[in-house]
Amino acid sequence: MEIKDKVFIVTGASSGIGEELSKQLALKGAYVVCAARNIKKLDMVCSSINDSGGSAISVQTDITDQTQCQKMVETAILAYNKIDGLVLNAGISMWAKFDEIKDIKFFETIMNTNYLGSVFCVHSALPHLKKSHGTIVSCSTAQAIMGFPNHSGYVASKHALHGFLSTIRMENKSDITILEAVLSWIRGTNLRGNSYGPDGNTKNSIIRKHTSESVSLDACVRKIIQGIEKNKTKIYIPRKLSFIPFLKVFFNRLLEKKVIGAIKKNKE
Repeated sequence: MEIKDKVFIVTGASSGIGEELSKQLALKGAYVVCAARNIKKLDMVCSSINDSGGSAISVQTDITDQTQCQKMVETAILAYNKIDGLVLNAGISMWAKFDEIKDIKFFETIMNTNYLGSVFCVHSALPHLKKSHGTIVSCSTAQAIMGFPNHSGYVASKHALHGFLSTIRMENKSDITILEAVLSWIRGTNLRGNSYGPDGNTKNSIIRKHTSESVSLDACVRKIIQGIEKNKTKIYIPRKLSFIPFLKVFFNRLLEKKVIGAIKKNKE
């Protein structure tokens, strides 16, 4: 896809991957609709884009509210008359062993945000994306295709989203492209700082430092944009994650050993 003059909706655009992706899309000539709950941060992101010669508008959106997702799409159409891309980036994580969790109520929040929020966005935007033969970009994770210690609720939500988008791809194969960006740990986001802990609270979560194997925010976003431009259906960041499907089938014990080892490194 040629990004110049295309219209992209980016959820979770107030920080991290969403913010950087919005800015880099705008630098390539895209019109960006920045969506998130924090309107002050959104306005700052859009001001930065517009002051640099790009074009962006902010739409305060809680994606767990279907009505707000519809309004987000309607605002994009009103402003730019089309939608070429929908970036599903908004999400929330966790870090807790399941048997140490005191109250699993927050699993509903994770599922509503990571899965149903994306479903609501796709449902509202899909008719417009089919008209433009557009793209849905899912900022996914290796945890969408395998289990992962301390992330049970997060893993479940990402598995659900992976299955949902796989079905949407098959149902609309000739009309849209779906790019699943399978990501490892990315430096420069607040995903870890906002993760739910065993007490069901995000405010008390321990901010764990990234290992040397993590990927910088800028490098991650550049790879995502390259995937959009090349009409890819799946990219792995870093590339070594592409071995996961093979290892899961033929060397699952080795894969689980490596995953558990990686978790131990991140605890230290």
